[in-house]
Amino acid sequence: MSIIKLNKIAHSYGAMPVLHHLTLNIEANRLTCLLGGSGSGKTTILRLIAGLEIPENGQIFIGDKAVTDGQQIIVAPHQRDIGFIFQDLALWPHFTVYKNIAFGLTERKEENIKDTVFKMLGFFGLQSEAEKYPHQLSGGQKQLVAISRSLVLKPKILLMDEPLANLDVKLKRKILEHIKNLKQNFGPTLVYVTHDHKEAFAIADQIVVLNEGKIEETGTVEQIKRSENKFVKYFLEY
Repeated sequence: MSIIKLNKIAHSYGAMPVLHHLTLNIEANRLTCLLGGSGSGKTTILRLIAGLEIPENGQIFIGDKAVTDGQQIIVAPHQRDIGFIFQDLALWPHFTVYKNIAFGLTERKEENIKDTVFKMLGFFGLQSEAEKYPHQLSGGQKQLVAISRSLVLKPKILLMDEPLANLDVKLKRKILEHIKNLKQNFGPTLVYVTHDHKEAFAIADQIVVLNEGKIEETGTVEQIKRSENKFVKYFLEY
């Protein structure tokens, strides 16, 4: 069952087309990787789903409800039940780890915030870091705080934009294991952007290979590995 549908989406930045009447279905409760090089449209797709960009043409559905129709916003970004982890993580430098994670819960006036935050910290092994500030954390710890801050709000969909781009190989493996387990432990549909096919192969249920704003191929890890598409074969060599 599709939870996100992009129907004939076109989008440009100035005179530069980025997406060319792209149609894409993303299934619920799966981890979908958008795989492609710079300028392929990966991040733009995430931003359109989240409502941070407005398409020039086409429709976007979340569940059975249209959230945009052409340039008309039907459902505001904050009402889409989506978490977004940016490449730069966007942690608040003047907040402790605890306050970074608790912020959204505080805004919602949730009950038992402390218990909820410490349960999340415990899951990622971050209890001892609760009173530290982002500049006092390792790169991997920052990634886990960013993930925790989104997950604690229990989003239906979690979007991740190249979250491991600045980590070394050892840390990448560790965080990828956490990401792989998110669906089982927390339940969101995950859409993960990467230019690294090894990352995609390690975690994906479904891979969408993008090239210059168009979909070259969609399939499981094994289907993509066996692809006869010339672009896909070439891309996987690098």
